[in-house]
Amino acid sequence: METKHLARIAAIALVAVAITLTVLELREAPTLPPEPVAHVPAEPDADPLRAELRRCQALGAAAAQDESCLKAWAENRRRFLGLKER
Repeated sequence: METKHLARIAAIALVAVAITLTVLELREAPTLPPEPVAHVPAEPDADPLRAELRRCQALGAAAAQDESCLKAWAENRRRFLGLKER
């Protein structure tokens, strides 16, 4: 009989500890990840090609028909691949 009594007391104590830890965990304020900060350049772009590429990006699918966008993309590819000017 003594063993049953001790087992019940141990089980009740274990449940009490689990409930206490759960309540303490729920009381803490949830920590949210920090908000991402957008990088804003301090100076406007000095490279006109970059400004033109951004304009073309804003145009979306219509940029595929825009002559200046096609030229800007060709120049960007030339610079990226390290090709010499024709």
